[in-house]
Parts: sequence; structure tokens; C-alpha cells
Amino acid sequence: MMAQTNTSTGAPDTNSSTSSPGDIVDLSAYDDEQVRLMGEMCIVLDNNDKAIGAASKKTCHQMSNINKGMVHRAFSVFLFNSKNELLLQQRAVEKITFPECFTNTCCSHPLATEAELDEEDQIGVKRAAQRKLEHELGIPADQVPLDRFQYLTRIHYVAPSDGVWGEHEIDYILFICADVDLNVNANEVMSVKYIAMDELKQMIADADKNGTKLTPWFRLIDESFLYKWWANLDNLEPFKDHATIHRLN
Repeated sequence: MMAQTNTSTGAPDTNSSTSSPGDIVDLSAYDDEQVRLMGEMCIVLDNNDKAIGAASKKTCHQMSNINKGMVHRAFSVFLFNSKNELLLQQRAVEKITFPECFTNTCCSHPLATEAELDEEDQIGVKRAAQRKLEHELGIPADQVPLDRFQYLTRIHYVAPSDGVWGEHEIDYILFICADVDLNVNANEVMSVKYIAMDELKQMIADADKNGTKLTPWFRLIDESFLYKWWANLDNLEPFKDHATIHRLN
């Protein structure tokens, strides 16, 4: 297990107990299951994606810590069916960050465990993606095998959710093409839909007018990369950029 991180300095805190520094927000008003998940240990990074420690999901997502520079590792999965339609989800109202927002298929975090810290061929991130596709959407692991995930690149962004919570992530972008069975976890996901490229473009163009809420990372990926990747699902190799961390804001 990695050392917990001191949120005031960003350095590993080898003297920490189970209570991470910076865990100052009262969670009593939130959903019990989502509060439980806030105890999961995320991978804390420097700005070049080097793992420097671990801290709770609660600690990593507090703006008080984000404003001090705390950043963690994340992934965003884009799953396409055999019709080349993208599976979108709308985050559940119970979610503590970005509730009710539409977003890509699955967005979450690899945990600070041996299996998900493994950086060879990005296998740790892919294991986390497989785990969360099952948790959020009920997709069986054998329908999204690890060797089918295509890692494209990384983005680095900061986004507040409200005055308390937000995101500061280096986000691994994973594409996968698969026809899957869904058994949606209502505590995680309010709704799902498959959407064609032109339909998504219109949805996003009309989002502000229609009051459609979108996650900030989904907007950034949509604006910067999504459609050129989507148009080339049969040959993504030329678009893979594993050396660059794209600083999007």
C-alpha cells in the first residue's frame, strides 16, 4: 500500500492513520453508499502522472485540497456498440460530485492497490475500468476483456463541482468497441442511452438552452478530441499519443 499523502504539501505522509489530512467535510447529509465509496483510496500524483502517494476519494475531491494542487489518477471509458453508437450515462442524483450530469460511458479512478497501480501497458487503469463498468452498469467482465481496451492519451484538467467538491485529474482515455448487456446500478446511474455522432453533436450544442447538464471532462474531450477518434474506430493507432499529457485548462 502506498503512503497516504499530506494534503498541505503534496508529499507522502508516512505518519498518517486511517484519517487523511483534509477530510474536513461532513458527509452526514449524503447517500450512505456514496459516502462509503468516498473512503476508497485514490492514487495521488505529481503533475507529470508520477504516483507519489494515496488519499481517500473524499480528500482528493475537496476543493480545499484541489486548490493546494492535489491531483489524482482517473480514467474515462468510451464504449461503442456495433452500430458505432456511444453509450452515455447520466450520473445518479445520489452522486456527491456532478449529480445528474450526462457523461461518457464510465468515469472513475484506479485505486491505490497493487493490481490497479500496475502501469505496464496501462493494465492497472484497464483493470479499474473493467471493475467500474461492472459496478456502475452491470457489464460482465468477459464482455469487456482487458485486451480490448484501447488507451489513447491522457488529459489533465481542474473542474469545480460546487463550492465544496471538484475534480483535479490526470485522466486516461480508453476506447472499447463491444456489444454488452446492461444491468444499471441505480445508485450510480440515473439513465443510459446509445447515441450516434450527429445526435451527440446536437445534444451538446443545445445543452445550455435545454438545461442539459454535462460533466466538465466530457465537454473537454468532446471539444478537443472525440469526433476525430470516433470517426476512426476501425483504426485508432495513428491517434494514440502516450507521451503527451494534454493540459486542457
